[in-house]
Amino acid sequence: MPSSVSPYPIFDADNHLYESEEAFTRFLPERYRGAIRYVQVDGRTKIAIRGRISEYIPNPTFEVVARPGAQEDYFRVGNPEGKSFREILGRPMRSVPAFREPAPRLALMDEQGIERTLMFPTLASLLEERMRDDSELAHAVVHALNEWMYDTWRFDYENRIFATPVITLPIVERAIEELEWVVERGARAILVRPAPVPGHGGSRSFGLPEFDPFWRRVVEAGVLVAFHSADSGYNRYTQDWEGTAREYLPFQPELFRMVSQWRPIEDTVTALICHGTLSRFPELKVAVVENGASWVAPLIKSLRSVHKKAPQMFLEEPVSVLRRNIHVSPFWEEDMAELAGLLGVERVLFGSDYPHPEGLAEPAAYSSELKELGEEEKALIMGGNLARLIPA
Repeated sequence: MPSSVSPYPIFDADNHLYESEEAFTRFLPERYRGAIRYVQVDGRTKIAIRGRISEYIPNPTFEVVARPGAQEDYFRVGNPEGKSFREILGRPMRSVPAFREPAPRLALMDEQGIERTLMFPTLASLLEERMRDDSELAHAVVHALNEWMYDTWRFDYENRIFATPVITLPIVERAIEELEWVVERGARAILVRPAPVPGHGGSRSFGLPEFDPFWRRVVEAGVLVAFHSADSGYNRYTQDWEGTAREYLPFQPELFRMVSQWRPIEDTVTALICHGTLSRFPELKVAVVENGASWVAPLIKSLRSVHKKAPQMFLEEPVSVLRRNIHVSPFWEEDMAELAGLLGVERVLFGSDYPHPEGLAEPAAYSSELKELGEEEKALIMGGNLARLIPA
């Protein structure tokens, strides 16, 4: 049992599953089978996408993983001793069934005091960027992943675990077909990459009217759109500054990238507002998950400045749109009270990032951290707000 139990019902906005090696391939059509392979490199298993080995996630089998909450001290107090990433993570553990299957996970949630949760895939965060120049392949692999997620986890397990199928957007008609497929199977939330949408004619914003048929169907279905951190492709921009040409490796920190690493989500929200999606579809429900909150205040300042200079170019006053549609699950170590002041407490979501090492080992204990908020505000953040977005 957790050492501290939350007095409020917890609807965790950020839990993760670990995919099996067949997650991308079990349902992949034969003609695409060579696109995803697991290969041996110096005695270690690596994932190869289109013949190129990726180190984005060093251990893509997840047989051995970092312990949940291994980085809590790092994020709470920093790294004054200058320890290496491996030293900070400490001793790993073997993956347990609760990281792989819904029934054991539900039992673990009961022990942890978590009532409901969104359940995000982990390895899937590398897929779309490595297929950005092959839209047909991207749609095929994403659908295969979604079939695996449904077969293994379902999208609504006991009305408590809501696995988030991925929707990739390069071909709008295919995205709508995928949306219909997952909604028919009970999806309550979908996962969209916070990045420009690649395509045959180049990349473009999903906030443009071209994507309105997709967003219209999302609103009609009543599903929540989650933008979770992933490889958004911004590595090619930092490479222009650093003079390098290598894969984005999130577990090998680089100072230049660390300073601006939340630019993708800022651009994502900006696109939804400035390109008019959230004004054309004011009922669209959006949750920003595991992208921190450091970008919120600067974006509000920028939107106010631009609106002051060119109000005629906006469909609505932009900051009010941000506060109406965007919900943020910040990092647990950030100031929830400050974020509530910026967006309104109804737009703040608690997310533990369990079982990832940068998350919390005991999610329920977090309620004791919300010292500057009232009881009703704490209840909203710990679960009430997300329960409104995904009602029972």
